[in-house]
Parts: sequence; C-alpha cells; structure tokens
Amino acid sequence: MNLLESLRALRLLAIVRGTDPGAALRTVLTLAEEGIEAIEVSLTTPDALTVIEQARAALGPEALVGAGTVRTAADGARAVAAGASYLVTPALVDGLQSTGSPEIPVLMGALTPTEIEGALARGACAVKLFPGSLGGPRYLRALRDPFPEVPFVPVGGVDVAAAREYLDQGAAAVGVGSPLVGDAADGGDLDELRARAAEFRRAITWEAR
Repeated sequence: MNLLESLRALRLLAIVRGTDPGAALRTVLTLAEEGIEAIEVSLTTPDALTVIEQARAALGPEALVGAGTVRTAADGARAVAAGASYLVTPALVDGLQSTGSPEIPVLMGALTPTEIEGALARGACAVKLFPGSLGGPRYLRALRDPFPEVPFVPVGGVDVAAAREYLDQGAAAVGVGSPLVGDAADGGDLDELRARAAEFRRAITWEAR
C-alpha cells in the first residue's frame, strides 16, 4: 500500500481515540460509511488492537485502518500483528521497520526541523506535524521553504477552518481527532458524527473551496 498516495488523494486522516472499544469500533465503521477511508485507531483506546482487528475484518483487506500513538517498536509489532495497515507515532520512534513487516508505512511525528530530519532518516513516508496547533498553518508554510519535498500531515487542533488552511499551504493531508470524532468513541451520538463527517468532507473537497 502506498500510504502517501492515499493520503494525498483522501486529504483526511481520522483519528479515533476513546474510552469504549465497542463505541470506537462503531465510530470507525460509521466514518467508513460516510466516505472517510483513512482511519487511525489510537493505541490509548482500551482494547485498541481488537478494534483494529475487527475493523479490518469488517472493511476488508484493503481498508486504510492504522494504529496511532505507536511509541515503541513493540507497539508497532503488536499493531501489525492485529492487522494495522500503517503506523502513526507521536514522536521519533526507532525500530519500526523491524515490526515483522518491513513494508509497513510509518507516519512519524515531528515538530522541529531537526525532528523532521530525524523522521525522514527513520524511514517515515510522511511527517506528522504534531502538535500542529502550536504553530498553525503559518508554521507549515515556513517549513515548506526548507523542506519543499517533505509531505506533511498536520495533527492536533485541526478544525474545519484549519483543515482548509493547512491544505492551502500544501499539506499532503490533515489528521483530525476530536473536532471530527467528538464523543462518538466514548459512546456518543453517531448521527452527530455523521454530520461532522459530512462537514469535513465538504471542507476538504477542492471544488467546494
């Protein structure tokens, strides 16, 4: 799977983090039904590996269901064994290419120029700019001068308006957690989740901007 090509096409990575594994699974499936195809399940969610396994079983082998908050190579190995199709880290993590699948794509977290270089040196297919809210779209614009070839995916505090701005500044995609998911992964209203999903889909569609 070419994760980067998929992210460039989809423009949105949904981040599911919650307190209820059953609700988290329903959230993943609802997002997929609403056309949001790239979904990350944070390993901070209780029983996250089972959620990933069940989501991949329900959505099929080509589903873009990955594991987030991967902090160690052991985390990555367990996630790959559960069926994660890609890994997302909050920071620089060593050893992820020895997770049992050397082809597994990694979206690695970084903030500073030094960390960005570190992510690339560790084989990241794209850089998760985290926390994006710290510098906002203007910071991304500044980074793209010295790093014009680096695909960035800003994450953290990305609401509908910020999603538009980041994409306008050249982000490959945006990662969105609570502004999209809300409390759905804690057992919240799925109809409200559907409404937020529709709003984000409109925001990231070039023709609508």
